[in-house]
Formats: sequence, structure tokens, C-alpha cells
Amino acid sequence: MSGTMEPIAEADLTVVEEISEAEAKKFVGRSPGQLAWARLKRDRTAKATFITIVLLMVAAYGAPLWSLIYGSDAYKQNPELLDSGAKPLGFAGMDGTHWLGVLPGNGEDVLMQLLYGIRTSVSIAIITAIVVVALGAIVGAFSAFVGGWLDAVINWFIDVMLSLPFLIIALAAVPIVTDLLLGGPGERPLWVSASMIMIVLLIFSWMGAARLVRGQVMSLREREFIEAARAAGAGPAHIVFKQILPNVWAPILVSFSMTVPALVAAEAYLAFLGVGVSQPHPDLGRLVAYAVGQMRIINGWFLLLISGGTIFLLVLTFNLFGDSVRDALNPKSNR
Repeated sequence: MSGTMEPIAEADLTVVEEISEAEAKKFVGRSPGQLAWARLKRDRTAKATFITIVLLMVAAYGAPLWSLIYGSDAYKQNPELLDSGAKPLGFAGMDGTHWLGVLPGNGEDVLMQLLYGIRTSVSIAIITAIVVVALGAIVGAFSAFVGGWLDAVINWFIDVMLSLPFLIIALAAVPIVTDLLLGGPGERPLWVSASMIMIVLLIFSWMGAARLVRGQVMSLREREFIEAARAAGAGPAHIVFKQILPNVWAPILVSFSMTVPALVAAEAYLAFLGVGVSQPHPDLGRLVAYAVGQMRIINGWFLLLISGGTIFLLVLTFNLFGDSVRDALNPKSNR
């Protein structure tokens, strides 16, 4: 009996070792970023909104290519599709070469206006959001880390900025700056008017990111690794950029994902009120304003529906994707 028991015991030990190795591989430790990515991939809303955003970006940033295939661009006028009153013929001027019709007055293709308008709005929103979140994170991190009178002054300044009426100041400031620096309204390169809008949005948008990061940094500045960095002789800049900010990347990413749709909507507001991107460059907000002015004709209702619907779709998809990113980084946030 003893001669047969030893091989069985060795076989059992081998099986146990194989199971242990398999379990160890299965439950290998993952970083918080990997866990968040795994949760994000399981989120159906995140998948649907991400696919929608990708399709919109491919359509918008591929607009020059689509215009070659389509046979028209955003600046080409089609007076032959307008009647004597400069109104589109038929239903909104639709035909086989203009799928969404043409604009009243000048006959520009509506589909190309939408694609180029999406590119303009999203480009302004993303570039501004990067600068907004970066500036807000740096200001908030230094404010919380240094503390004292500097933190009090920055908090007071943020309170003052948050109390200012954004739309009223923008409506007053943009025309004044345009007159002083650019010689009044008129046609100019897209980057000039876009830069002015980005500066206005930046001035009024960085405070939220600053307060968010400040709250996170205040909970980190007394941690052991910060004390160790101080004891090693590290300066404030090294501690903020090398020790603190890498540990608050999750709220910074969430702030960015939520800032983009807010800036898309804000840029559309400004364009609707006449202080957005200058003519003749396409803009979604100006399309809505143009549609409101043409409500007596059928093209006005149709243009309002598709231009306003495009802004709604952009803001909704970016917001839902931002919510999914937030929930993936902080699973307790949706409880």
C-alpha cells in the first residue's frame, strides 16, 4: 500500500501546483487605470457614444475629402437652385447632388456647412478644453499646495470670475476687441476669429478645473510621499508636477471630458448671438441663427431641425461619454 500512495501524492501535488499557477495568472494585479479601462469597455453607453463621436469626427475632419467625392463644398454658391426671391426651389433645394438642400440667399450646400461647422465647433472646444484643464489644474495644484495667502487670493479671484455674467461680457468684449485689434468686422482667416473665441472661452472656463484639482490636492499634500519629497529637498514645482499632478489624473481626465461639451454649447451660443466665427466660415451656431431668421419658409424649419439637432447630438454624446468615463474612474459615483 505504501508503494502506491507515494505516486498518487506526487500527482496530487503536481495538480495543485498547476491550479495555483493558473489562479495566480488569472488574478494578477492590475493598475487603477487598467481597472478603469476594463469597466469602460463593459459600458454599453460608452461604446455607443464613442462610436458616434468617432463617426462624427471622421465625417467632420474628412470634410475636404468628402467635398471632392460629393462634388460641392461649404463655400460654393448655387444660385440656379434658388427662385427669384432667393428661396430654394422644391423642398429646401434638395436634388441628387445636394442631399440636405441649400441655404436661402446664397445657395450654399447645407450638408457641407454642417460638416465644416462640426469641425469648427469641435476643434475650438477640444483645443480650448486642453488649455482650460491644464491651466486650471496647475493653478489649483499650486494654490492648494502652497496654501496661506496665495490660496486665499486665488480663491477670491475664482469667486469673482464665477460671479461675472459670461454672455453679457462676451457680447460686449468681442466687438470691442475686434474693432481695436482687427479693424472692425469683416472677412478674415478662420484661425483669427477662432483664436479670439478660444481666448474668451478660456477666460471664463478654467475656474471649475482649478477648484476640482485644488480639492484633490488638499487631500494629498500631507501624504507620506509628499513629506518624503520635501525631506529629500524637492522644490514646490517638482512636487506639484512630478508628485501631485500624476496622482490626480483621474479627476483631470473627467474634467476634460465634461468641459468639451460645455464649450461646444458655449461656442454655439456665441455664434448664434453674432460674436462667433466670422463669415464666411461655417459654424453650427450661425446656422441655427440663420434658420431662425428664415422660419417663414420651409427651409427655415428644416435647417433649424438639422443644425440644432447636430448641436444637440454633439453635446449629448460628449456628455454621456464623459459620464461613462467618470463612472469608470470612480465606480462609487453612480451609487
